[in-house]
Amino acid sequence: MKKASKAQAAARIGAVCYFIWGILHLQAAYNVIALADEFDPGMVQGRLYQDAWNLAYFAIFAMVIAVVFNWRNNRWGYWLALAQVSATDIGFIVLILIPGYLPLFPGILGPVFWVLGAAFTTAGYLGRD
Repeated sequence: MKKASKAQAAARIGAVCYFIWGILHLQAAYNVIALADEFDPGMVQGRLYQDAWNLAYFAIFAMVIAVVFNWRNNRWGYWLALAQVSATDIGFIVLILIPGYLPLFPGILGPVFWVLGAAFTTAGYLGRD
């Protein structure tokens, strides 16, 4: 297998990982909406709805970047996905997982797909012609 085709394969595996990350975060957004529905209308409920909106946006953004750019091993797509997904999951790890507000499983699934997506797209990016 040529170097370029190995790089392309790695980038595509990374794109699939980022896409799965997006699906997981759409599910998280749905769960946050369900949580928000338990609160009376007010600032707390509004902020939870906003958090769900942000999670859905981040998920859709990552999925579009994965399909349109990472699948093609595009330089801009590599950096956009890496920056956005990393920023999202670092905050999640520090603010939700480490304090123990969510069990490690299934909470760790998003970060696992983030790391896999980052690793494979990096291998693809570095192996480009």
